[in-house]
Amino acid sequence: MTGYPKSTYKNIPTAGQPHYTEAWALIESARRMADAVKDGIPEEIKDRNKVRDSLRLNWKLWTIFQAELTISENADLPDEVRQNMLTLCKFVDQHTAEILSKPTPEAIITLIDINRNIASGLLELSESEVEKEVSDNTTKEAYKPKGPQKPAAPSKPSESDTETEHFNFNEEI
Repeated sequence: MTGYPKSTYKNIPTAGQPHYTEAWALIESARRMADAVKDGIPEEIKDRNKVRDSLRLNWKLWTIFQAELTISENADLPDEVRQNMLTLCKFVDQHTAEILSKPTPEAIITLIDINRNIASGLLELSESEVEKEVSDNTTKEAYKPKGPQKPAAPSKPSESDTETEHFNFNEEI
């Protein structure tokens, strides 16, 4: 069995925290898009490829969300939330397809804002799940967190960090 090389990211989410993992991926994708357009849309082809690659990464991420939302096994998600997320997935898909041909910082900022807002909601949900688990535990004092337990934002990887443990985000579509 072949796997992806271990990532050198410092804040990779641990297994068993799906909402935190999804939030981390959204934040990381937003960070890459923001980094790619921090000085506007570049003229050099190498830098333009960085913009394109960051958009493709985000597109792949949202395609994964869309696929997961269409699986009937995910019955724990309310229908209204599922429908709203699928609508958002469709918007991200169409918006990304449009801006890949003519990227502008304003259009990319729209995607960055969406990622950050959804990630924020997922982090709040993740935090409330931990609190519920603690309160449901009969020995909750032994497991009660000391101080805020909100996960740290992912750190900026070095230029050679392009893969995570589970997905190769730099693979061509």
